[in-house]
Amino acid sequence: MSFGFPRPRSPLVLALIFSSPLLADDLFLDNDPLPQVLTATRLKQSPAAVPGSMTVIDSELINASGARDISELLRLVPGMMVGNISGNQAAVNYHGTNASEARRMQVLIDGRSVYRAGLATVDWSDIPVAMEDIERIEVFRGPNTVSYGANALMAVVNIITRKPADSHGTRLKVTRGQRGINDFYASQGMGWDSGDLRLSLSGQQDDGFDSDRTGADYRDSRRLNRFSLAVSQTLNENQSIDLQLNAKDGTNQRPYTYRPVFSGITAAGNNSDVIAKDYAGSLRWNLDINPDHSLYIQGSAQHWDRQQTWRACDAEISFSPELTELWQLNPNYTERLARNMVRFTSLGAPTGTPAEQALGNQVLDQWRNGARQTLCGDIDQSARESRYDLELQDTLSLSDSLRLVSGMNYRYDRANSETYFNGTLDDTTWRAFGQLEWRATEHWLLQGGAMYEDTQLTGHSLTPRVAVNYLINPRHGLRAVYSEAIRSPDMFENNVNWSYQVTNLKPSAYGQSSARYFVKTRGPGDLEQERMRSRELGYNGYFAEWGLAVDVKLFYDEITGMISEPLRNNQYIASNSNSSRFTGTETQLDWRVSSADRLRLTYAYVDAEASNPLDAQQTARNSGSAGWLRNWGQGWNSALFYYGADALNGYRFERVDTRIAKRIGLGKANLELAGVLQQRLDNQPTTFVDNNYDDRRVLYFSAELEF
Repeated sequence: MSFGFPRPRSPLVLALIFSSPLLADDLFLDNDPLPQVLTATRLKQSPAAVPGSMTVIDSELINASGARDISELLRLVPGMMVGNISGNQAAVNYHGTNASEARRMQVLIDGRSVYRAGLATVDWSDIPVAMEDIERIEVFRGPNTVSYGANALMAVVNIITRKPADSHGTRLKVTRGQRGINDFYASQGMGWDSGDLRLSLSGQQDDGFDSDRTGADYRDSRRLNRFSLAVSQTLNENQSIDLQLNAKDGTNQRPYTYRPVFSGITAAGNNSDVIAKDYAGSLRWNLDINPDHSLYIQGSAQHWDRQQTWRACDAEISFSPELTELWQLNPNYTERLARNMVRFTSLGAPTGTPAEQALGNQVLDQWRNGARQTLCGDIDQSARESRYDLELQDTLSLSDSLRLVSGMNYRYDRANSETYFNGTLDDTTWRAFGQLEWRATEHWLLQGGAMYEDTQLTGHSLTPRVAVNYLINPRHGLRAVYSEAIRSPDMFENNVNWSYQVTNLKPSAYGQSSARYFVKTRGPGDLEQERMRSRELGYNGYFAEWGLAVDVKLFYDEITGMISEPLRNNQYIASNSNSSRFTGTETQLDWRVSSADRLRLTYAYVDAEASNPLDAQQTARNSGSAGWLRNWGQGWNSALFYYGADALNGYRFERVDTRIAKRIGLGKANLELAGVLQQRLDNQPTTFVDNNYDDRRVLYFSAELEF
């Protein structure tokens, strides 16, 4: 059987791995503790023992990057495609798929999912966590439904915040720069005999892109404020609780893109900005039964509120009951008629079934009799989503060579929108998961796991993963992994009931001041889950004597039953009729050359084939990053990063970021002054043709005081 793996594009790395001089124990082994990661299997593991590929963006990288958004940090992950849908809406995909709907990756904050099930999205700029509160980001590059349920189809991003115990003292930070950049951060941490607390407030502002494809001003600025409270309390030597509360309030501008359907109508209207409010809270109880057995119970609640109202204009005929009936009968026929009313006025209704032509002629009569007058009204496109989640996890060491993690999860999701759902829609999910790790010999590690999930709206599923790791020694391992994963269709895809109730109509439509627009969209209601089969071969190693960490991955992924149709209120007919295949190789290298220098390189080659061209839009065949971090002494440090992708939705992306910082001691306090320069090397739009800057460079400065 051929897996279809491409030829490795990292021959130097492979030569280093397998050359006999480097297999000597004195190079591999040292007394330093092995690093640990948690996201892969929910078990603490060394990178060489992980059943898949991991990228860890640590606090040093986060600070050195100068990034203001989590999505920007993910450019440091090989194979991660980062772009912008429109203006301030970031789009992040692992290996690609549809550029405008990033719906196949699970995103967590300290293990709590922030993936919105109602509208299948992650609001990257609206995540209620300040960059300064993030300790590290662990990214599992590959399907991980086994550990995190449906929607962890292609990757898992786990944002891990700083522990309150590591946050004592006061931090104040301000950032100012071009493009309207105006950020602030303030935190206070304290501790007592058995607990610790961190309270932080932060804000973020910028003006986004400058101009659209026509050169007109682009409305996509954002203004947001965040609140975060984290408390850890030890109850006794075996028990502790962790509490988190988060909130975010802000406004995201949206470009006014509505265009009237009927000819001769002026597209007058006002903005369609989004007022975004997020609230989240979680409580976790940790119990260490003995050194080999622990468990936790975590409950969380989240609420997303997106308020969006705008004013639009169209012809009175757009509220015609006969036109609405015709749309329900045949949307294609109706759109053809509506967009060519002037031509068909003299010709009569276009050719169709007798019922279509009869309704079409009635609509044309209304048009001839004055229903072409312009009406303007208010549209409410607001949406509210809530989630309640309860999870139990048990971790047990059965012996020195056998470990088991298992658990159960219950989740309730509710979405409310008069526009998208004509009311309220809810869903419940039950999930059971387990992962077994068996160290068969000193060198062989076998791992297997499975997840069973039952969802009210889409039914049940079972997904497995098996992996074999050959540990040359604890710091170097080869791996072979086979896994299956699913993505459940979200509420919008499967159950959308999309129509616009237009209010405050002036003048009235057919004697009414409130009426429904003729276009209506219904979801199929019977969509099945997308399925992915993934095969991976890889190597992970750490050359302690050189401070060099290397990971190489070869992959072959297939997704079937894909739902690829764009989410739009115009002939949207969702189906499971599409498929994609991704093959390629990824490499990441992290080299601490000396105590002063650190080099970091990533590269991904992704060959994508998709039955629907939309699913290859956000896949760059070649992408990667390079970074050099340097401590010059005397409080000076610098960082230089390059990011590149040869084609994101058809547009090249290349940028160089430079950060220079000076740390100044002020008695017991420390002041850090930093400047960041981002320079685009290309002269192309960012992901979409309307995302343009007037200047290819941006400069901003920050001052941070700790005491």
